[in-house]
Amino acid sequence: MPTYQFEALDATGQEVRDVIDAPTEEEAQTTIRQMGYFVTKITVKKSGADVARSQRKRKGLAFGGGGARVVTTFTRQLSILQDAGLPILRSLRILEEQQGSGRLKNALADTCDEIESGATLSEALAKSPRVFDRLYINMIKAGEAGGALETILQRLAEFKERTESLKRKVKGAMIYPIVVICVAVAILTFIMIKIVPVFRDMFLEFELKLPAATELLIAISENTVRFWFLIPAIPIGLWIFIKLLRKFSYGRMGWDLFLLKVPVLGSLIEKNCLARTTRTLGT
Repeated sequence: MPTYQFEALDATGQEVRDVIDAPTEEEAQTTIRQMGYFVTKITVKKSGADVARSQRKRKGLAFGGGGARVVTTFTRQLSILQDAGLPILRSLRILEEQQGSGRLKNALADTCDEIESGATLSEALAKSPRVFDRLYINMIKAGEAGGALETILQRLAEFKERTESLKRKVKGAMIYPIVVICVAVAILTFIMIKIVPVFRDMFLEFELKLPAATELLIAISENTVRFWFLIPAIPIGLWIFIKLLRKFSYGRMGWDLFLLKVPVLGSLIEKNCLARTTRTLGT
């Protein structure tokens, strides 16, 4: 006997969500009405095997499509559909069909299946933490608890749009100094590997007494020729180390405390965190 997931209104107008076993959907609705409820939605509750089979059928390879910019666009579109009065499941289905292959499309497929199985929107989104972060999920949960999901979605969309705008400005401002630094490092590396050894050989032929600064420069050049592979390896290894460190709570705490104590940069990070916190609280 199939199990039906239903949403209904009681005599006082309060929403009721529950499940009921019945041979057919018509008999399920009759039984629900006899219980004193007005049915607004009823669907067959899928079993775990059905959900898994549905996910395997609809999910594809995910190499991207779950970035902040894509989620921001999705949030704005979802807020518009909800403001238009569409059911949340129907809105998610529409947006899922519009998405290209990627993490967001797979996450929306999972979300739709979870909602059909009786989960709330926040509970369903929490199943995809790589796409929807904790702030996003808790904002949705607050909207569900307060009965203002449409308003929360609009504010969340505005919040993420402002955040993405700020990120674009910061990245745009950082392009020039990063390019200058990379070019300077490349030029210095070329000088140390190609130019300085030529002068070193000349000095050795003339058997001149070299100043300490020149000897230091030649020593740096010799080490650069010998260990040139460390120039790209050190920043890449440092980046990987920081990523692994931030996987653990104590590592994140230690790294954040270190950043806050860095001159100039620490003050900027502190002000950014304060602005982000107050903006979130305002939302």
